[in-house]
Amino acid sequence: MRLILQGRLMRCATLLLAFALAGCQTLKNEQKPPAKPAFALEVQGPDEVRELLQQHMELQRFREFDGLRDMEINRLIGMAPDNIRELVATLGYFSPDIEIERENRNGQIPIVRVKVQPGPLTQVSAVDIRFTGNIADNPDPDVARQRDTIRGNWGLTEGKTFRQDDWSSAKTAAVRSLTARRYLAGRLTQSAADIDPETRRARLNVALDSGPIYRFGEFNVSGLERYDQVLMVERFARLQRGSEYSLQALLDAQQRMASSGFFDSVYLYVDPDSPPDNAPIEVQVREAKMQKVVLGVGLSTDSGPRFSAEHNYLRLPVLGWKATSKLAVDRTEQSASVDLLAPPDEDYWRSLVSAGLKRSEDADLTSVSQTLKVGRTQTSENYDRSYYLQYERASEKSALGDTLTSALSVNYAWTRRRFDNNTYPTRGWGLALEVGGGFTLTDKQYPFTRVLTRALGYVPISTRNGRIALGTQLGAVTAKAEAPVPSTLQFLTGGDSSVRGYSYRSLGVTTDGTTVPGRYLAVGSVEWQRPIYMDGRASDWESLLFVDSGAVADKPQDLSFSTGVGVGARWRSPIGPFQISTAYGLQAKELRLHLSVGFVF
Repeated sequence: MRLILQGRLMRCATLLLAFALAGCQTLKNEQKPPAKPAFALEVQGPDEVRELLQQHMELQRFREFDGLRDMEINRLIGMAPDNIRELVATLGYFSPDIEIERENRNGQIPIVRVKVQPGPLTQVSAVDIRFTGNIADNPDPDVARQRDTIRGNWGLTEGKTFRQDDWSSAKTAAVRSLTARRYLAGRLTQSAADIDPETRRARLNVALDSGPIYRFGEFNVSGLERYDQVLMVERFARLQRGSEYSLQALLDAQQRMASSGFFDSVYLYVDPDSPPDNAPIEVQVREAKMQKVVLGVGLSTDSGPRFSAEHNYLRLPVLGWKATSKLAVDRTEQSASVDLLAPPDEDYWRSLVSAGLKRSEDADLTSVSQTLKVGRTQTSENYDRSYYLQYERASEKSALGDTLTSALSVNYAWTRRRFDNNTYPTRGWGLALEVGGGFTLTDKQYPFTRVLTRALGYVPISTRNGRIALGTQLGAVTAKAEAPVPSTLQFLTGGDSSVRGYSYRSLGVTTDGTTVPGRYLAVGSVEWQRPIYMDGRASDWESLLFVDSGAVADKPQDLSFSTGVGVGARWRSPIGPFQISTAYGLQAKELRLHLSVGFVF
């Protein structure tokens, strides 16, 4: 037997007409106090059912009408069972037992008592999802996977309780999955839930029409005034004409354009009424001001208060490159830099030139360095690549004496991100590699190589128990022992983002009581991130339990690890995780507080 859920519009209209014929008047004077209810209403049943009926039952709404006579109240009581069955059916109950009684009281309004025993839940016994249009018989393996994904991700599967909200959500998700790739004009053409109240079984039938495959066409840009469409829109968007429509590709393109700094607002879309084989990409932009100054303040347990000032010139005269000048000052570092970045070419590579000056105060070492870099870079959501020629000059002062070193090197850097979320990851991994080689320029020219790798992975345990985060850093500078490699190319560790329980960059090579950078680095970290539940639901807070360990030495066999253990908490903020932790350094024998905000890999 097919049960068709109908709306309440006709019943409401009938009731209102009955009240009008009975002489029911609407209060027109808003200054009068609210009318007393025509009757009291008591609802008995399971919490889920009771809350639903108290909010949506027609008896609840019409009891506020002033002047209801016995005839209207009895009419409402007589119509209430159908209304109740309709409501509890949305929860999966299709054979409820309903009792309604009226108690008249002398001199007081009557009481209407509603008792509902919802009975057994209705279970989904079968699901049939059918396709029409191009997706139905397209032999492309990717299209077949899309069909399988829609079926596999269907939320209301066999054996689950049939609920109206879940039924609606499942259909919405199926259409969204259909239209997210290729089939922009996809739609739901048929849906039916065949309910048998006697067997309490639901058979679900859904038909989806994909329509044709949509392909990206030309760009239609509005709002562009100062910039070239090819350089500033098409090359940042990276959407190839003729490629299949993808909502994620549109969102990624929109994000790339927004993060370029050239636009204050960006919106990309494709009109479903466009020609499928050549659907124009509509782009609406508002250009950013040509020059902008950004001031910032911050605080960290590594380096204390921090102030920064940044000036952006989006298009230099003649050259047409973007220029970024930055000044940053904190307790341990003061730096100034200028970066010049060209617009992307056809392969999305950008030329870069940068110069920087930095003064650093570590535990026992003060260094002043100058850096000049010339190269090419390519960035995206999931990977970064760059190669460059770098000149490095550093003067160092410590208890061991003063030194002046310099070096010239060729470098390649590569980063790959495969996280589920690049702002607040809960699963996935990231891997970064820096490789360089060159010559020292002070005194004799000694060759050297430098390698630094970083890896981070999140291993899910369960929804309630969270995940394990595993991180590591490995670095090596190879050269003759007497080679004067600048200290800024060597390694120190310790602090918020490396080995907690130790002060910032306090772990290095110790000679005569003085800690200086070393040529080999090894760091490892294990952290258990577990959601904190409140009232049975996961909150925006997580607890942390971690162990960090790291070492720096001039020879691999001399690596002696310092370990920190600790606990903490982190909050899911709009800009990424805000983390506070307390760690005890086993070798330092001291307790330290660590704060960090955001996630960058």
